[in-house]
Amino acid sequence: MTETVTMAHGAGGKQTNELIDSIFKECFRNPDLTGDDAAVLPPTSGNMAMSTDGFIVSPRFFPGGNIGKLSICGTVNDLACMGAKPLYLTCSFVMEEGLPISELKEIVKAMGETANEAGVRIVAGDTKVAGKGQVDGVFITTTGVGEILPGIKTSGTLARPGDAILVTRDVGRHGCTVLLARDSYSIDAEVTSDCAPLWSTVEAALKAAPHIHVIRDATRGGVGTVLYEIAGQSHVGMEIQASKVPVDPAVRGVCGLLGLEPLYLACEGAMVMIVPQEEAEALLEALHKMPYSANAAVIGTVTEAYPGRVVMTTELGAKTMLPQPGNELLPRIC
Repeated sequence: MTETVTMAHGAGGKQTNELIDSIFKECFRNPDLTGDDAAVLPPTSGNMAMSTDGFIVSPRFFPGGNIGKLSICGTVNDLACMGAKPLYLTCSFVMEEGLPISELKEIVKAMGETANEAGVRIVAGDTKVAGKGQVDGVFITTTGVGEILPGIKTSGTLARPGDAILVTRDVGRHGCTVLLARDSYSIDAEVTSDCAPLWSTVEAALKAAPHIHVIRDATRGGVGTVLYEIAGQSHVGMEIQASKVPVDPAVRGVCGLLGLEPLYLACEGAMVMIVPQEEAEALLEALHKMPYSANAAVIGTVTEAYPGRVVMTTELGAKTMLPQPGNELLPRIC
């Protein structure tokens, strides 16, 4: 095989089959992976959730992960937010002519390993090759289906006044990591992405607090954007306390230098959960026992006041309205 992806790898002939057999089938191997035009899968007994997402991350590799790992985490976490156990994924690759085969192997290997950790099977896919300069290395789209646990209903429309607002871990880590990986500012800081598959975390949370109203993956726009989305959907206000929001010291330092707000930086392993107050303590205790949520925290409450708004009490005790997200959020991660 050549050392880079060529147009012949997208032509559907011998080179395409070699690429699929030597890389994709090897890393995605499972009983449901098909070489046919579509995977044939057994029916489930419960309601299904389905989600799709595209990934065009730059740079493709960053501390704590790469675009392949991210493409699995992003979709299985979206399913988990609906209380759905991820079952199956499909994936589509658009690769740039000249992409090193060694990079492609590393990306696909990360996808296989992350899928195994998440307990999800990659069952079908597609590959395309675009000409030089038409794609930035590789674009990946993943689509997933999962089975919603019995009795579980989560939605951004279900937040109620008095509910507790939690984050499952420190915030802003992924956005800060990608920003530093681009080396645009020559800042030396040890920050690693929080990119992780979170179904096990959500499953433990739902067992401890089965009446969770909202679970939301705080990805591109970060926790601040998610809170505004939920406030708008549920027609409620959000009151949070700055002193209770967990932020890694290195992330806080970078944000201080660049004038960024950690609440608006992307997360790929952190969720916002909104739960009745009477279940908040049990939820927090369960989250602290899981590997990706050891520093989960209650950061505020839902309120009837300020409908559609997010108000933060600063560390000096003053109340301020968080600015509503608009224009382009920085750093742009995809």
